[in-house]
Amino acid sequence: MTLRVGVIGTGAIGKEHIHRITNKLTGARIVAVNDVNAAQAEAAAKGAGVDARVFDSGQELINSPEVDATIVASWGPTHEEFVLASIAAGKPVFCEKPLAVTAEGCRKIVDAEMAHGKRLVQVGFMRRYDRSYRQLKKVLDDEKIGAPLILNCAHRAPAAPGFKGDMAITDSIVHELDVLRWLLNDDYVSAQVILPRKTRLCDADLQDPHVILLRTAQGILINIESFVNAQYGYDIQCHVVGETGTASLPEPADVILRSEAKLSRAILVDWQLRFIDAFDVEFQDWIDCSIRGEAQGPSSWDGYVVSVTTDACVKAKQTGNIEPINIPAIPAFYAG
Repeated sequence: MTLRVGVIGTGAIGKEHIHRITNKLTGARIVAVNDVNAAQAEAAAKGAGVDARVFDSGQELINSPEVDATIVASWGPTHEEFVLASIAAGKPVFCEKPLAVTAEGCRKIVDAEMAHGKRLVQVGFMRRYDRSYRQLKKVLDDEKIGAPLILNCAHRAPAAPGFKGDMAITDSIVHELDVLRWLLNDDYVSAQVILPRKTRLCDADLQDPHVILLRTAQGILINIESFVNAQYGYDIQCHVVGETGTASLPEPADVILRSEAKLSRAILVDWQLRFIDAFDVEFQDWIDCSIRGEAQGPSSWDGYVVSVTTDACVKAKQTGNIEPINIPAIPAFYAG
């Protein structure tokens, strides 16, 4: 079977997914596209060498008998509508983050999926598929350093054009919020946000950097530095202090140079290059699972938990207080 995929949203990330599925992966083909800019949708398909039908609306694409599964890569506020429509149509849907722009919207998706009776939704938290994170998770799962006590993490980017307000939390740190609870098999119970001296190299209405302190149900303390105008490169760090040792996220493989009286190695500057392999593994897994009628990647529940946690972090930034994170018990539907 070849999975017939429709893509809603053909901006930068949508175009990348069209190219990836068409030219790098197996088991699927792009048969339909939709975007608020129809010409852009057509150009994105042709640019990847795809003869895909351009639909006038996302809803029409989802309900088409020509489409087996959907990728939602459109503007964030449209995600809830398209994911709910995919569930109603009984079709697998891969949704880039956010699952919805509010925790309430995420919960509606969770409830709709449970009412449908089968998992159909995967959320685009690609870090779970990154080789480095999987190596670190194996160390923790095998208890090589005993129980984890403290995590020191950093999310640094060279620049964040267009970022304003709370976007450093809602658009960047969400990836840490997902991957760290996956690493630890634990949920968050409180958040505090500390605002260091602001860099002068960012827009006037953006606070940068942030320091986010999270505590988990097991008592693990997590420190995340978010610095989205770090200038020097794209740098993701995670250092775990355990009872009997420490473990750090491996750096991406690179050539170490000894030249011109210097010892050096290159630093990535593009987040897509840092996680390009993870995207490939993620989408191949989604294709394979969709063909088998299964779902096993980051779920609607994971998207909901991240949204609840993000809301608490934003509130903690505003109040300066330690804010509780009230995550309900995971439904049995998602527990497996």
